[in-house]
Amino acid sequence: MKKLLCIIMSVVMLVMSLTCFASAAGEVKGDISDYPVIIVPGYSSTDLYYGDSLETGETVWGLNFDYVLERVLARIAGLAIGLGTFAFDNAEYITDVVASELNPLLEKLRCNPDGTSVYELHQDYTDALHKNNAYLIENRTDTKYRQEVEISEEIAEYIGHENIYNFSCDFRMGAEFCAGQLDDFVQSVKEHSGKDKVNLFAISHGGQVTATYLALYGDKGDVDNAVLTIPAIGGAGIAYDALMACVEFDEECLVRFVENGTMTEENYNWLVKAHQLGFVDTLLNALFPKIFPTIGYWGSLWDFVTVDKYEKAKETLLDSEESARLIEISDRFHYEILPSMPEKFAECIENGMNISIIAGTGNRIVTGMNENSDGIITTAASTGATCAPYGQRFADGYKQINSCGGNDKVSPAMDIDASTAYLPDNTWFVDGLFHGMTYKDNYTRVLMMTLLLTDDITDVYSNPDYPQFKYSTNASHTVHASFKGCKEGFTSGGADTLVVMNTCANSTVRVAAIECDALDLDFELNPFIDIAPGESIEIPFTGDIPAASDTVVNVTVYYAMDTVTPLGYRTQGFRLDNGEKAETQEGFVSVEPTTPFDGLLNNNLNAILKTLGLKELFSMLFNIVYYWFSALMPF
Repeated sequence: MKKLLCIIMSVVMLVMSLTCFASAAGEVKGDISDYPVIIVPGYSSTDLYYGDSLETGETVWGLNFDYVLERVLARIAGLAIGLGTFAFDNAEYITDVVASELNPLLEKLRCNPDGTSVYELHQDYTDALHKNNAYLIENRTDTKYRQEVEISEEIAEYIGHENIYNFSCDFRMGAEFCAGQLDDFVQSVKEHSGKDKVNLFAISHGGQVTATYLALYGDKGDVDNAVLTIPAIGGAGIAYDALMACVEFDEECLVRFVENGTMTEENYNWLVKAHQLGFVDTLLNALFPKIFPTIGYWGSLWDFVTVDKYEKAKETLLDSEESARLIEISDRFHYEILPSMPEKFAECIENGMNISIIAGTGNRIVTGMNENSDGIITTAASTGATCAPYGQRFADGYKQINSCGGNDKVSPAMDIDASTAYLPDNTWFVDGLFHGMTYKDNYTRVLMMTLLLTDDITDVYSNPDYPQFKYSTNASHTVHASFKGCKEGFTSGGADTLVVMNTCANSTVRVAAIECDALDLDFELNPFIDIAPGESIEIPFTGDIPAASDTVVNVTVYYAMDTVTPLGYRTQGFRLDNGEKAETQEGFVSVEPTTPFDGLLNNNLNAILKTLGLKELFSMLFNIVYYWFSALMPF
């Protein structure tokens, strides 16, 4: 029953995350471009058909969920038996049942081992007229054929629906194939709109397609602004975990993902640390080999495998003769097109194009890969940056790999080196931003819209309001801390005030305590001050900021709010920028803050509390009490 409740909770929260609407506070300023916008959407956004015509053909992607439900109900008895056998650690029966439904359902999408489609599939339309928002609104009764409806509605407020077009492609094929389809669509939109250029707004898989398009066709000069948000340029970590059947779901990360998607102002993530759903991993890892013959030869899945893991996956899963054509195409993407992108992007920018990337960081891959990511795509693959493993940072005194003209490219938390990025001066990193959540954070939403619709921001130095590194202000984070008078994520000797902002849309917040490891700071905190949604308070402090640079201190803000979970906390890493640089050290160190509660624990007790999922709760309660005990009775 406990497992069933966990599954139901996860499904309900996931559905909520897909239907939530974000706040639209904040407006784009500057001269709005009159170029049409092409939306290049995320993975599997295109309906595919089998048959001679759309009227008589079979929809093979863009599934009718009433039909899917009907099939599930038809097999419910078998599934019930499967759940019963699985209780005795046997996942084979239930995965056989699921695979026996999925494989026929996906049969028409099957590709041969060489990557070619077994069946001849079609899209509804591929020309600009039939993919134009204004046409679709007038001639379609639903929003099915409009991509990223929520975002396009806001874009339309500035340029009108008549100037928005929706790209679609056969998403099963590789990035190179889809990029060719995008080039054709760009030409169609130019002809239909009468404009000599377009603006591209790309999301996730659309980012990989757009990056490939720019590398192969960017020299045509058909694009003014290209904005790639949470892009899968170099692949997606989740693809390798699935292909290799090595999924190890991180339930706490998954719940945080859903909290961000729903913009939930309660914090449940720390409550599930003890409820690791390992049986879900067993199910998925048993299922995927059984459906691999149906979907495992999609070229796009192989382009999603990151370069560092590509050879191992290829050697394990592909036959060098049967899959020779697929291997050739994916090799070309991994070893020719992808490495050429920095040079190709630089040429495009030199010729007057604006290319921008917005990426999420500070999260683990939900399927278990221990790399810095937006939950789905590793930050390294999304941006080309060099990253420390998830949960770690570069050691004190770290020096960036490339000089970048003397510009600092190391993140405040010292976990990202942007000097190796595809676009070192045109990539924005947002710590705590999850995949697909760009529109649900006012900072990234306005940045994204400004980059797309104006020429006002040409690089990370154009506007101090949009620094290269930023902590997410999604409502689910509840609070955001910064040192007054310092750059985002930094603190220096002149700092004497901590600014705490309430990122919620509805809930009032009170700061309950503040902990700063490695620094002895006394905060003049009044816990009875209400911080209204979107408002900030300034908290003075006394104490010395060491005369040092290139080391990190962690600030944890504990807060109280009138919600189901009345207490919570957020920790942010701040880089010292106050004088002599720390001596360079090698390797990585943990990002986990050291709090007073840690001083009570030996290794065994620490391990027990982590296993039970209680460390966060006990630590939070103890540290709040300790803060006020120390403040009221100083030693």
